[in-house]
Parts: sequence; C-alpha cells; structure tokens
Amino acid sequence: MSVPDYMQCAEDHQTLLVVVQPVGIVPEENFFQIYKRISSVNQINVRDSQRVLYIRYRHHYPPENNEWGDFQTHRKVVGLITITDCCSAIDWPQTFEKFHLQKEIYGSTLYDSRLFVFGLQGEIAEQSRTDVAFYPNYDDCETVEKRIEDFIESLFIVLESKRLDRATDKSGDKIPLLCVPFEKKDFVGLDTDSRHYKKRCQGRMRKHVGDLCLQAGMLQDSLVHYHMAVELLRSVNDFLWLGAALEGLCSASVIYHYPGGTGGKAGARRAQGSSLPSEAGNRHRPGAQEVLIDPGALTSNGINADTSAEIGRAKNCLSPEDIIDKYKEAISYYSKYKNAGVIELEACVKAVRVLAIQKRSMEASELLQGAVYINLRQLSEEEKIQRYSILSELYERIGFHRKSAFFKRIAAMQCVAPSIPEPGWRACYKLLLETLPGYSLSLDPKDFSKGTHRGWAAVQMRLLHELVYASRRMGNPALSVRHLSFLLQTMLDFLSDQEKKDVTQSLENYTSKCPGTMELITLPDGLKLPPVPFTKLPIVRSVKLLNLPVSLRPQKMKSLLGQNMSTKSPFIYSPIIAHNRGEERSKKIDFQWVQGDVCEVQLMVYNPMPFELRVENMGLLTAGVEFESLPAALSLPAESGLYPVTLVGVPQTTGQITINGYHTSVFGVVSDCLLDNLPGLKTNGCMVEVIPALPRLQISTSLPRSAHTLQPSSGDEISTNVSVQLYNGETQQLVIKLENIGTEPLEKLEVTAKTLSTKEKLYGDFLSWKLEDTLAQFPLKPGKIATFIVNIKVKLDFSCQENLLQDLDDGISVSGLPLSSPFRQVGKARVESKPINPPESGKAGDFSHVKTLEAILNFKYSGGPGHVEGYYRNLSLGLHVEVEPSVFFTRVSTLPATSTRQCHLLLDVFNSTEHELTISARNNEDLVLHAGECQRMAIQVDKFNFESFPDSPSEGVQFANAKKLEEERQQAKGLEINSKLDICWKIPSLKREGEASVEGVLNQLVLDHLQLAPLQWDILVDGKFCECDVVVDCKVGDPIPLEVKLTNWSKHSVGPFALTVTPYQDYQNGVHNYELHDAITFVGSNTFYIDTVKPTKNSVCFGALLFLYTGDFYLNIKFHEDSTSRELPLSWFCLPSVHIRAMEPVIQTKL
Repeated sequence: MSVPDYMQCAEDHQTLLVVVQPVGIVPEENFFQIYKRISSVNQINVRDSQRVLYIRYRHHYPPENNEWGDFQTHRKVVGLITITDCCSAIDWPQTFEKFHLQKEIYGSTLYDSRLFVFGLQGEIAEQSRTDVAFYPNYDDCETVEKRIEDFIESLFIVLESKRLDRATDKSGDKIPLLCVPFEKKDFVGLDTDSRHYKKRCQGRMRKHVGDLCLQAGMLQDSLVHYHMAVELLRSVNDFLWLGAALEGLCSASVIYHYPGGTGGKAGARRAQGSSLPSEAGNRHRPGAQEVLIDPGALTSNGINADTSAEIGRAKNCLSPEDIIDKYKEAISYYSKYKNAGVIELEACVKAVRVLAIQKRSMEASELLQGAVYINLRQLSEEEKIQRYSILSELYERIGFHRKSAFFKRIAAMQCVAPSIPEPGWRACYKLLLETLPGYSLSLDPKDFSKGTHRGWAAVQMRLLHELVYASRRMGNPALSVRHLSFLLQTMLDFLSDQEKKDVTQSLENYTSKCPGTMELITLPDGLKLPPVPFTKLPIVRSVKLLNLPVSLRPQKMKSLLGQNMSTKSPFIYSPIIAHNRGEERSKKIDFQWVQGDVCEVQLMVYNPMPFELRVENMGLLTAGVEFESLPAALSLPAESGLYPVTLVGVPQTTGQITINGYHTSVFGVVSDCLLDNLPGLKTNGCMVEVIPALPRLQISTSLPRSAHTLQPSSGDEISTNVSVQLYNGETQQLVIKLENIGTEPLEKLEVTAKTLSTKEKLYGDFLSWKLEDTLAQFPLKPGKIATFIVNIKVKLDFSCQENLLQDLDDGISVSGLPLSSPFRQVGKARVESKPINPPESGKAGDFSHVKTLEAILNFKYSGGPGHVEGYYRNLSLGLHVEVEPSVFFTRVSTLPATSTRQCHLLLDVFNSTEHELTISARNNEDLVLHAGECQRMAIQVDKFNFESFPDSPSEGVQFANAKKLEEERQQAKGLEINSKLDICWKIPSLKREGEASVEGVLNQLVLDHLQLAPLQWDILVDGKFCECDVVVDCKVGDPIPLEVKLTNWSKHSVGPFALTVTPYQDYQNGVHNYELHDAITFVGSNTFYIDTVKPTKNSVCFGALLFLYTGDFYLNIKFHEDSTSRELPLSWFCLPSVHIRAMEPVIQTKL
C-alpha cells in the first residue's frame, strides 16, 4: 500500500467502500452532478433490522490499496457504480463491454455493481435489468437515489452472508491465513499444522470477522471479536495484525463514544446503532446483544444459549483514555514494519482527530511530530505537498496555529523546490497566503492600526518578503508592489534604518515599472487584497478645517425655533457619552464654506524616516461636493518634528462636504489616506456645509479713520473704524460708498446698527437712514459702486447737573457768567480727576461734559445663488462719536392757561458752548443766548392725553419690573411732549444746528400739569362748543338748548354725578350777581344727572334756558358733593366757563 489517505478517520472503519467512476467520455459537470446525488445516500437502515449501514464513496481509488482489503475491510472496494453516456443502440454493446472491463479492475473484492446509462432510449432501455439503469438525460433521473438504496441492500446481503460464513464455527475445516501483500512470500514453506500457525490464522480471522461485524452495524459483536483477536494475536506475536486488531477495537470504541464523528464534517453522522452515550451501557443497544459473554461462546447466530458467563456490556468498549493508549500501541506495532508506513501514518491521523475532540492538544502534537518522521517510500513532490498540507490542517484542528502555518509554508516552499522542472509559483503563493492567519498576519492594513502589534515581526517580515518574491516570479508586479507597500506600512516600527532604505529603494524600483495604486486587487481564487495607503509617510497628528476670513464668512437667517438646541440628550453634560474618533469626525462644523472661494485645511505632520521624505501631489479627499483640490509638494527633513501643512481647494458645487482624508504620492505609490484609519488623530470635525456663491462688498466713508478700535463683546471683527465730533442734539450725514468687488451681483442689502454699552442715556434714534435710495441702485453688478447715507443724530440728556443748579441764580435771567465762576471751577476739578486726550486739553470751555458714543453698522448683503438659499455676508463699520454739550435746561415748570386744555411750559435754558447761540420753539420767537448765559423761555402747549400709555405697575409686580415700566411711561410721555415743542438751537458762527430735547428734564409734577384730565367735559349751548374765549349769541325769548357731555377716558367706570347750573352776571369789578330769576328761567330743572359711564364711553344730559332780557350772562356749573365725586381727584372736574350774550330779536315786517 503506497498511497495514504490523509482524510481517514476512525468511523470510516464501519463503512463500505463504493467506487463511482465514468465509463467512456462523460462531461465532468454531468458526472459530478450524478456523483453528488449518489453520495448523498451514505447510510440506510437495514430492512427488518435496527442496524445502520454506512457507505463511503470515492471517484478515484488506487487498485494497489484494494489489495489490503483483507487486512482492513473498509479498504476493500465492495461496490462499483459506473456512469456512461450512450446515445444509440449501436454503441450499447461496446459500452457494456467497457463496464465489464471496469469491473475486472476490482473484480476480486466486488460484492455488486451497477451501470447508469444516460441518453439511451428504445427497446434496449425498456429491458428490466438489476445491474443496469437507463435514463433519458441527466435531469430526468428521479429514481437514482432509490436505485442506490437497492444497490446498498444488495451489498448488505452479501456482507451479511460473508459475516455469517466467516463467524460460523466449522469444526474440522481449516481456517485460511489472511495476508497482506508483502507477507505472502514470507509464509511460503511454513508448517501449516503447527499450533502457532493455527492461532495466527484464528486471530487474523477473528479480526477480519470483527471488521465485518463493524461494517454490518453490529458494534458490540465487533468489540468481542476484536478482543478475541487481540488475545490470540498477542500470544503468537503477530504484531502487524495485532496492531490492526487494536486499531479496530479503537475505531469501534470511538464510534460508540463519539456518534457525531471525528472527521470534522459539517453535519453530524446519523448513527442509530451508535447514537447512545457511553453511560447508556446498561440499556439495550440496537443491532447488538443484550449482554456479552466469553468470546469462545459465540456461534453463527451471534450468541450461545449458555449465558452463565455473562459480562457487563461496557467491559469490551474502551474508555476515551484507553482508546488513545491502544492507538499508540497499535502505531508502535505498525512502526516495526517498513511496508506498513501508510497504515502507521493513517493511524496517527485517526488518533490525532480523536485527541482533537478530547481537546488533548499536547498529546496530539506528539503524535503528529512522530508522523512527520514516518518513513514512506520516495514520495513525489505532489505527495509531499499533500502530506505537509494535511499536517498543517491537523495542527490547525488542535489549536497549534503557528505550527500549522509552519507546515503550510513548507508545503509552499515544496511547490518551488529546485527538483521541480516547472516550479508552481502560483500554488506556492496561494499556500503562503493561507499561512498568514497562523502568523497573526493579515493583508488588511486596518488590522495593524489598532492596539499593539501581534505576532513575531521578524517572521512576518520574512513571510512578506517571500510573498513579494513569489508574486514577482508569478509575473504580477502590481502584486509585488502591494505586498512591499504593506511591509513598509505595517512593519515600519520594526525595520532598522538600513532596512528602511533598502525596502524603499526596492519599492521605487518596482514602482518605476508598475506604479502603486489604490485599486482593489482580486486574485483568481477570489481573494481580494485591499489597498495600502501610506498613513505613516508622513504621519499626520491633527487635521483642522479653517474658517473663512470674518468679512467673507456666510451666515443664514435663523428661524424662530432654536437651531442650536441639541436633541441628542436631555442632559447638559453626561460622562457616559462615547467620545470616539468616528463621532468627533462625523460631527458638523458650525461654520460654512462658500462655493468658488478658496478653503483651507491645516495638517500637522512629521517624517519618521531617517532620510528626507519627498511627498508629491498632496491634496484633500472629499465627498459630497465637487471639489477642486490644489495639490502641494512637500520635502520633510529626516525625523522632523511637527510641521504645519495647509492644503487648499475650491468647492465647485454646494452641499455637505466631508473631508475624508488626503492623498499623497510617496515612493511611486499613490495613497488615499482616510482620517478614520489614522490613530491618535485630533480634529475639530470634518464635515462642513458649502453654500452657494455670494458677492463680496467693500466699503469706504467720507469720515476720517478712527484711532479708536472698537472691541464689541460679541467678538465680531470690524473691518473699518471712523470717528466724528458733534454737539449734543446735532445731526450729521455719513456718506458710505458700497463697492461690489466679487463676481456675483449684489442684490440684497440690510443695514443694522448696534450701540455699544454706554453710561449715557440716548434719546431718539442715534443712527438713521433711508435704505430705499440705496436699494434703488440694486442689483449692484460686479465692479459697480452704490452710495448709502446714514444720519448720525446725537441726543443725550439736556438736563443740568446738580452742581450747576446750585451755582445759578433763581432769577429769570442769568447773563455774563464769567469763566472764573464756580461752574467753571467745578468743571476744571472734574477734568483733573478724569484725564482726557491730549489734543482736546487745549480747548477752552468745560471739558467734563464731553461724552463718547460708539456704534457698529452691520451691512448684511447677499446676491447670486447664495441669496436664493437665504445666505448673506456681514461687513461691519465701527463709528466713534465725541459729543460736546450744546444747551442745558436748568429748570422746568408750568403755568395754567386760559383754556382748560392748555398750559404754559417754562424752561430755563443755559448755553454751555463758547459761542453765541439762538434757541427757538414752535410758534415762539428766537431767543439769543451768549456763551455761558441762561434765560427763561415760555411755551404755550396743548395738554396731552397719556391714557394710551401703560398704567403704573401694581404692588404685586417686582420692584425692578415696576421701576422699568415707570421709566418707560415717563420716556414715552417725554417723547410725545418733545415732538410737539420742536425746540432747536443754532450756532451761527459755526453754521451748526441741532435739537434740544426736554425728555430727560420733565419730572412727574410737570407731567401731571401737562396731562389732560381723564374725564372730558364738553358743554354745548345752542349746539356750539363753549370754550373760555367763545361767546354764544342768542335771542331774547327763544329757548336755548343746553347739553352737558361727559366722556370717560379713564380705565374705570365713573359716576353717577349730579350737576347744578347757576347763571350769573359779571360786572367786571369783582361783583357777581346771582339774583337773575326775573332775567333767566330754565325750561325744566337746572340740575343735571349723569349715570355711570364706562371706559371710553360718554353720557349726555339735556336742558334749556330762556333769556328774558338782553345782556351778557355766565353759567356756573357745580357738582354735588357725594361719595362718588369725593373719590376722584379735583382736577378731573374742570369744566369750561360758559359766556352767553342775549340780544333783541330781529322783527321782520311783512310786505
């Protein structure tokens, strides 16, 4: 026996060997289609029995191995199935003859045979034969499995007859001596009648019967026969067959203990006759006897009627530990025979498979180590490769991965041995690839970027060099470049400086002929080699996306809903949040890039090589947006420190752009380095939004640039700062030129102003403009200029400080205030305590009143595609204004006027400038004030209705809110009063003018005097409203209607009220005559009653007067004192006086 079967396992001893072969020319695909269906019927339940028969199919089996069938019956070919194509009846005799010739090869051992004929139809195909089956084609053959089952049953019949025949005790018959092929010449001339010879024959026959019983599904009987054979053969020192008996005993015990099999097949064996666990020894096992007796008591029926020598059934079955011991003993016996090397090797393989199931790896390793040195005949190189490959597989099964890789590498080297005329570099390369897992090596560089290095780097580098060489000899330079790149990338830390130079030089030599790419390399067997980017050449430590300059940063109008609210977690901070690099890198950056603008990404890199590293064509890798990367070339010194590199590019389209990494070209290898594969990388995020293109705006002004740099608290950057000096109340125009220096038209412009925090209180609009005039020049094309005018109006508090009030006289006019007055002295003291700028120190006058205002003008502009998406750019202009005082209102008071709806406002005005100043109000003459002079001006004004303003807060409101609400009411009242006064000042010598506001000088008492009463009383005589200066004419003798109308402008209901009208005459000498009963009479009652009046409603009561004499009469209207009228202020009951003039009636004469 010369060809070992390395796939042998212990349970194969119970199988029947059936060879399936083609006859004639049969397409390989069709043959294996039928072979697969045939081999699926690998076990059947024997009819009328509880035994199971197992079949082992082979489509190729060496005939010399069949000669060892007597030694171990599972090696004997007992069945032959042939498959042939026969399309015509003419070819049938020749085909059938070939079938008989095929049978002759295994004829001495065959139990039965079958011929499957495909394609033949007609009379021949209709014949009913047991050994031939006809099918029209390979698809229409549903009965193949049934034919195979019948075939196996016929095999069983022959097997059972042979078993019974060999097991029958035939007294007097001579037992033949079973021999292996190499023994036949050794037994020539031996004494066949000796006791020693007979025992040898009996022992070998018992072992043979044990094999037949095992194949026939009688496990327990086989154990008994094997034990008998062991005892007989041991007594005659028949070591070769003793080893076979021991191996049969081990196989039967393995089948008993491990019903799932030891071959490592995908599906477990369905062994009804051997499916019971070992602890079930006291129960009945199908296909075997209930008890075991002495082996000598066996008869042809399997058991003698004498059961007095019963033994426990499990006695003959070896324990798992004994199985291995017996295997080792059998192997030691085999080793005594040079010609039994194949048997010895296969026994080692079977024992190792059992040890693998028992997880006894060390013992299995010892057995395998011995199997390596088993001396077979001179093996061919192909057989050596197969042998080392199987050793590798077995080492893999017992968990010796590196040992497995070692033997597989030997098999690979055997493929290209010098003795082979045509070395198999492809097979060598394939086997080398299979060794990679055993050496903790993979061809995916991602596996080397995480955690510590696994495996022996020196061995791994040696293996990678062998892969490079094998791929080069295969004629695949791209594969060589890929493996060499992998070696340089993953083993860089383990290479010496000289090795680094050698590897890089080799790589450059390879890439000069075949440049390295980032394409996936697919091998013929389907294995895919991922690309190897040089992430360590150079090493990148940080990636930072840079924002655009402040003046070019795009912004978008935020919705009312909070866009910055995070929905990831309800907590402000959670320590459980996973801060892995993937999440940090995928987060969106809170700024945007603009289509068409140059964008920048900063990398911090360093060179780990001991020589200068040239990096060519370094650029950005992006996704999501079409991006024009502007590549850069670097030259990093040897082992440089961190070196900043800025990569730039221009996004050509809009959307979400993700910076996935960068690309380089180093040593002729193009690398796409993804940020996700860079360990220890720091980044601020790699996803940014690219918005549509926007225009660019440049501003210039008519004012000089300011030396003061505004620093707003929001951190906004201001591109330009200008300054101006104004008097309090003055207005000046700021002319701003807007130039579009971009490529997109400027279509939209919004201007907002923000006053920086100041201690001074501003009244009115500090900055105002009319944007319509500028927008009329839009859209502003690239290169065009538009004009924008801003009105700067400074209106601070015009009230005077307390120290000035103390120094001014109580008189109406204070003129000629000298420079040495206490006011000036106080002013100088304040200057010393609060320094001012040196240029201003030379000015005469009161420097302490110079105020400073600062504001920022924000220009939000947009246009082009960006405007459609709602984006804009922001440009800021800083404004620094120094405000000098103009006039002060030192006192304010009121005097009543003749009308109840008017009063006089008295203002003491002080000129704080060094120039002559005129001040005027609406409907008043100009008042001239010299420098430092104070005069009083009186202004007649109509009283105001303040009921539309918010009420004073209730007591329940917090104090801060109450105070603020009251200040708002005061400010609103002052604004309305100031708008009616229209007070202006002029400095003729400087040709400067402005407003003077009383908003900050009116106290609550003055406001009360200027306010209309909430109850409005109107008196109508003869349908005419009566005011203080109005005289109503009437005729004597005619009744005159009198109406009293009350309108309630308060927020509460008022009334009821009672009024009494009393007429009198005024003699203009202080005497009033109320005794006018003879001159005036009332038509009805002279008392009027008014019901409750709701807010905003009115009530009218009517009466009439009859004048009996001519003259001037007055009406005095008095309220009745009651609880209702006492609750309201007296000022609410202010009624106008009524003056009526009674005249003689005109007598018309009739014509």
